[in-house]
Amino acid sequence: MFAQNLAKLRKERNLSQYTLAELMNLSRGQIANYEQGSREPDFDTLEKFADFFGVSTDYLLGRTEKQNLTIEEQDEAAFQAFANNPTLQKWYKELPESKEEDLEKLRKMWEILKNTGEL
Repeated sequence: MFAQNLAKLRKERNLSQYTLAELMNLSRGQIANYEQGSREPDFDTLEKFADFFGVSTDYLLGRTEKQNLTIEEQDEAAFQAFANNPTLQKWYKELPESKEEDLEKLRKMWEILKNTGEL
């Protein structure tokens, strides 16, 4: 089911296998193998496809026909991707223990970065 759903999503967005491969940092051969069903993605790649197409992993795997995620589901998926990123976990775990004034400085820095378009 993954193979058919991946091909369907790619075609709905008028993407070639080459373009999708480039956007996903994969080879065209990997995309072709996934769409032919001769290979299956690992968990990280499956999540990247779900994030890229804005669908759930359950949809990609054929466990549900519900293609679009609600805003709450998208927010939760984004949060989980952030929280489970190994390079950010140490920082994320230390954040609640930070002093209030440090958190306020961090929030101000975040706003500056957002407003300057650097994020």
